[in-house]
Amino acid sequence: MHGLRLRAGGWQFAPALWPTVAALFFFVLTLWLGNWQSGRAEAKRALQAQYDAATQDPPIHVGKILLTRDDLLYRKIEVQGRFDDAHTILLDNRVQGGVAGYHVLTPLKIDGSPLAILVNRGWIAAGRSRAQLPVVPVPHGTVRLEGMAVDPHSRYLELAHATPQGRVWQNLDFARYTVLTGQTLQPVLLQQTNFQPDGLQRDWPRPDTSVSMHLGYAFQWYSLATTLAVLWVVMNVKRERNANAPAVE
Repeated sequence: MHGLRLRAGGWQFAPALWPTVAALFFFVLTLWLGNWQSGRAEAKRALQAQYDAATQDPPIHVGKILLTRDDLLYRKIEVQGRFDDAHTILLDNRVQGGVAGYHVLTPLKIDGSPLAILVNRGWIAAGRSRAQLPVVPVPHGTVRLEGMAVDPHSRYLELAHATPQGRVWQNLDFARYTVLTGQTLQPVLLQQTNFQPDGLQRDWPRPDTSVSMHLGYAFQWYSLATTLAVLWVVMNVKRERNANAPAVE
Protein backbone atom coordinates (compact mmCIF):
# COMPACT_ATOMS: atom_id res chain seq x y z
CA MET A 1 0.00 0.00 0.00
CA HIS A 2 1.48 3.28 -1.11
CA GLY A 3 0.05 6.57 0.11
CA LEU A 4 2.48 8.73 -1.85
CA ARG A 5 3.90 8.50 -5.35
CA LEU A 6 6.33 11.01 -6.78
CA ARG A 7 7.98 10.77 -10.18
CA ALA A 8 11.03 12.56 -11.51
CA GLY A 9 12.39 11.51 -14.85
CA GLY A 10 12.80 7.77 -14.81
CA TRP A 11 12.63 7.54 -11.01
CA GLN A 12 9.72 6.89 -8.70
CA PHE A 13 9.47 7.59 -4.96
CA ALA A 14 6.66 5.47 -3.44
CA PRO A 15 7.09 4.72 0.29
CA ALA A 16 4.87 2.01 1.74
CA LEU A 17 2.67 2.97 4.69
CA TRP A 18 3.76 0.64 7.50
CA PRO A 19 7.52 0.75 6.83
CA THR A 20 7.16 4.52 6.77
CA VAL A 21 5.33 4.54 10.12
CA ALA A 22 8.05 2.34 11.65
CA ALA A 23 10.82 4.51 10.22
CA LEU A 24 9.11 7.66 11.50
CA PHE A 25 8.74 6.17 14.98
CA PHE A 26 12.43 5.26 15.27
CA PHE A 27 13.48 8.57 13.70
CA VAL A 28 11.51 10.53 16.30
CA LEU A 29 12.79 8.26 19.10
CA THR A 30 16.47 8.66 18.16
CA LEU A 31 16.03 12.40 17.67
CA TRP A 32 14.43 12.67 21.13
CA LEU A 33 17.27 10.66 22.68
CA GLY A 34 19.81 12.94 21.02
CA ASN A 35 18.03 16.01 22.35
CA TRP A 36 17.87 14.45 25.82
CA GLN A 37 21.60 13.79 25.87
CA SER A 38 22.27 17.32 24.62
CA GLY A 39 20.08 18.66 27.42
CA ARG A 40 22.01 16.60 29.95
CA ALA A 41 25.27 18.09 28.69
CA GLU A 42 23.89 21.63 28.98
CA ALA A 43 22.63 20.91 32.49
CA LYS A 44 26.11 19.68 33.48
CA ARG A 45 27.66 22.85 32.03
CA ALA A 46 25.25 25.01 34.01
CA LEU A 47 25.98 22.98 37.12
CA GLN A 48 29.70 23.50 36.66
CA ALA A 49 29.21 27.25 36.21
CA GLN A 50 27.22 27.31 39.45
CA TYR A 51 29.89 25.22 41.17
CA ASP A 52 32.72 27.45 39.98
CA ALA A 53 30.88 30.59 41.10
CA ALA A 54 30.22 29.05 44.52
CA THR A 55 33.91 28.34 45.07
CA GLN A 56 34.55 32.10 44.90
CA ASP A 57 31.81 32.98 47.40
CA PRO A 58 32.27 33.05 51.17
CA PRO A 59 30.89 29.92 52.88
CA ILE A 60 27.35 29.81 54.25
CA HIS A 61 27.25 29.06 57.96
CA VAL A 62 25.03 26.08 58.80
CA GLY A 63 23.66 26.27 62.34
CA LYS A 64 20.54 25.43 64.28
CA ILE A 65 18.02 26.22 61.52
CA LEU A 66 16.88 23.45 59.16
CA LEU A 67 17.59 24.82 55.71
CA THR A 68 16.17 23.76 52.36
CA ARG A 69 18.05 21.88 49.68
CA ASP A 70 17.92 24.89 47.36
CA ASP A 71 19.44 27.10 50.06
CA LEU A 72 22.57 24.97 50.16
CA LEU A 73 22.97 22.88 47.03
CA TYR A 74 26.35 23.45 45.35
CA ARG A 75 27.21 26.20 47.77
CA LYS A 76 30.30 26.41 49.92
CA ILE A 77 29.30 25.88 53.55
CA GLU A 78 30.88 25.81 56.99
CA VAL A 79 29.65 24.04 60.10
CA GLN A 80 30.86 23.31 63.61
CA GLY A 81 30.07 20.33 65.78
CA ARG A 82 31.08 16.85 66.91
CA PHE A 83 31.35 13.70 64.82
CA ASP A 84 28.99 10.84 65.67
CA ASP A 85 31.22 7.89 64.79
CA ALA A 86 28.61 5.36 65.93
CA HIS A 87 26.73 6.08 62.69
CA THR A 88 29.70 6.13 60.29
CA ILE A 89 29.12 4.19 57.07
CA LEU A 90 31.51 3.20 54.27
CA LEU A 91 30.36 3.51 50.66
CA ASP A 92 31.87 0.56 48.83
CA ASN A 93 33.55 0.31 45.41
CA ARG A 94 34.86 3.87 45.26
CA VAL A 95 37.97 3.82 43.06
CA GLN A 96 40.67 6.47 43.18
CA GLY A 97 43.88 6.31 41.21
CA GLY A 98 43.02 2.77 40.15
CA VAL A 99 42.78 1.63 43.78
CA ALA A 100 39.53 0.30 45.27
CA GLY A 101 38.34 1.83 48.50
CA TYR A 102 35.53 3.48 50.40
CA HIS A 103 34.03 6.90 50.94
CA VAL A 104 33.71 7.57 54.67
CA LEU A 105 30.40 9.18 55.69
CA THR A 106 29.92 10.38 59.26
CA PRO A 107 27.18 12.61 60.68
CA LEU A 108 28.27 15.78 62.46
CA LYS A 109 26.07 16.90 65.33
CA ILE A 110 25.83 20.65 64.93
CA ASP A 111 26.76 22.73 67.97
CA GLY A 112 23.81 24.26 69.78
CA SER A 113 21.29 22.41 67.62
CA PRO A 114 19.36 19.12 67.57
CA LEU A 115 20.25 18.87 63.89
CA ALA A 116 23.10 17.03 62.21
CA ILE A 117 24.66 17.09 58.76
CA LEU A 118 26.02 14.05 56.96
CA VAL A 119 29.65 14.55 55.94
CA ASN A 120 31.55 12.75 53.22
CA ARG A 121 34.92 12.96 54.93
CA GLY A 122 36.94 11.50 52.06
CA TRP A 123 38.34 8.33 50.50
CA ILE A 124 40.30 5.53 52.12
CA ALA A 125 41.82 2.44 50.50
CA ALA A 126 40.24 -0.96 51.10
CA GLY A 127 41.96 -3.57 53.28
CA ARG A 128 43.51 -6.79 52.08
CA SER A 129 40.11 -8.49 52.14
CA ARG A 130 36.47 -7.48 52.39
CA ALA A 131 36.38 -8.88 55.91
CA GLN A 132 39.13 -6.47 56.97
CA LEU A 133 37.66 -2.98 57.03
CA PRO A 134 40.02 -0.02 57.24
CA VAL A 135 40.35 1.77 60.56
CA VAL A 136 39.29 5.38 60.11
CA PRO A 137 40.48 7.90 62.73
CA VAL A 138 37.71 10.18 64.01
CA PRO A 139 38.58 13.59 65.48
CA HIS A 140 37.40 14.00 69.04
CA GLY A 141 35.81 17.13 70.39
CA THR A 142 34.48 20.06 68.42
CA VAL A 143 35.62 20.44 64.82
CA ARG A 144 35.00 23.10 62.22
CA LEU A 145 34.42 21.86 58.68
CA GLU A 146 34.26 23.49 55.29
CA GLY A 147 33.15 21.96 52.05
CA MET A 148 30.67 21.86 49.21
CA ALA A 149 27.02 20.92 49.71
CA VAL A 150 26.04 18.26 47.17
CA ASP A 151 22.87 16.32 46.49
CA PRO A 152 22.64 13.07 48.51
CA HIS A 153 20.01 11.86 46.03
CA SER A 154 22.27 12.17 42.99
CA ARG A 155 22.67 9.25 40.59
CA TYR A 156 26.15 8.59 41.91
CA LEU A 157 24.74 7.90 45.38
CA GLU A 158 21.47 6.34 44.30
CA LEU A 159 20.16 3.28 46.13
CA ALA A 160 21.00 0.05 44.32
CA HIS A 161 18.39 -2.05 46.22
CA ALA A 162 21.16 -3.82 48.12
CA THR A 163 20.88 -4.47 51.85
CA PRO A 164 23.69 -2.69 53.72
CA GLN A 165 26.14 -5.05 55.40
CA GLY A 166 26.88 -3.42 58.75
CA ARG A 167 28.82 -0.26 58.09
CA VAL A 168 29.38 -1.07 54.42
CA TRP A 169 26.78 0.28 52.00
CA GLN A 170 26.90 -0.11 48.24
CA ASN A 171 25.19 3.26 47.80
CA LEU A 172 23.62 5.88 50.00
CA ASP A 173 19.87 5.83 50.45
CA PHE A 174 19.51 9.12 52.30
CA ALA A 175 15.95 8.44 53.49
CA ARG A 176 16.86 5.00 54.82
CA TYR A 177 19.95 6.35 56.54
CA THR A 178 17.90 9.08 58.24
CA VAL A 179 15.41 6.52 59.55
CA LEU A 180 18.09 4.10 60.77
CA THR A 181 20.03 6.78 62.65
CA GLY A 182 16.96 8.58 64.02
CA GLN A 183 18.59 11.94 63.33
CA THR A 184 17.22 15.08 61.72
CA LEU A 185 19.70 15.86 58.96
CA GLN A 186 20.26 18.92 56.85
CA PRO A 187 19.03 18.00 53.32
CA VAL A 188 22.48 17.90 51.69
CA LEU A 189 25.68 15.92 51.86
CA LEU A 190 28.73 17.94 52.86
CA GLN A 191 31.82 17.06 50.83
CA GLN A 192 34.56 18.07 53.22
CA THR A 193 37.43 20.05 51.71
CA ASN A 194 39.42 21.38 54.66
CA PHE A 195 42.36 19.40 56.00
CA GLN A 196 42.22 17.13 59.02
CA PRO A 197 44.93 14.70 60.16
CA ASP A 198 42.83 11.61 59.47
CA GLY A 199 44.64 10.14 56.45
CA LEU A 200 41.61 10.53 54.15
CA GLN A 201 41.93 11.81 50.58
CA ARG A 202 39.55 14.52 49.41
CA ASP A 203 40.12 14.77 45.67
CA TRP A 204 36.53 15.43 44.61
CA PRO A 205 35.60 15.21 40.89
CA ARG A 206 34.22 18.24 39.09
CA PRO A 207 30.47 18.11 38.31
CA ASP A 208 31.10 18.54 34.55
CA THR A 209 33.25 15.44 34.12
CA SER A 210 30.60 13.70 31.97
CA VAL A 211 29.76 16.56 29.56
CA SER A 212 31.84 15.03 26.76
CA MET A 213 30.20 11.64 27.37
CA HIS A 214 26.70 13.11 26.94
CA LEU A 215 27.79 14.98 23.81
CA GLY A 216 29.22 11.76 22.41
CA TYR A 217 25.95 9.93 23.03
CA ALA A 218 23.99 12.81 21.47
CA PHE A 219 26.17 12.64 18.34
CA GLN A 220 25.54 8.89 18.07
CA TRP A 221 21.77 9.30 18.34
CA TYR A 222 21.67 12.16 15.83
CA SER A 223 23.84 10.11 13.45
CA LEU A 224 21.46 7.18 13.78
CA ALA A 225 18.47 9.44 13.10
CA THR A 226 20.19 10.77 9.99
CA THR A 227 21.03 7.25 8.82
CA LEU A 228 17.42 6.14 9.27
CA ALA A 229 16.16 9.09 7.23
CA VAL A 230 18.66 8.45 4.41
CA LEU A 231 17.90 4.71 4.32
CA TRP A 232 14.15 5.40 4.20
CA VAL A 233 14.59 7.64 1.19
CA VAL A 234 17.04 5.36 -0.62
CA MET A 235 14.97 2.20 -0.09
CA ASN A 236 11.85 3.85 -1.46
CA VAL A 237 13.35 5.31 -4.63
CA LYS A 238 13.18 2.98 -7.61
CA ARG A 239 13.82 3.32 -11.34
CA GLU A 240 10.63 3.01 -13.35
CA ARG A 241 10.46 0.38 -16.05
CA ASN A 242 9.47 1.63 -19.49
CA ALA A 243 6.46 -0.45 -20.43
CA ASN A 244 6.82 0.56 -24.11
CA ALA A 245 10.39 -0.59 -24.43
CA PRO A 246 10.81 -3.46 -26.95
CA ALA A 247 11.38 -6.88 -25.54
CA VAL A 248 14.85 -8.32 -25.98
CA GLU A 249 14.86 -11.70 -27.81
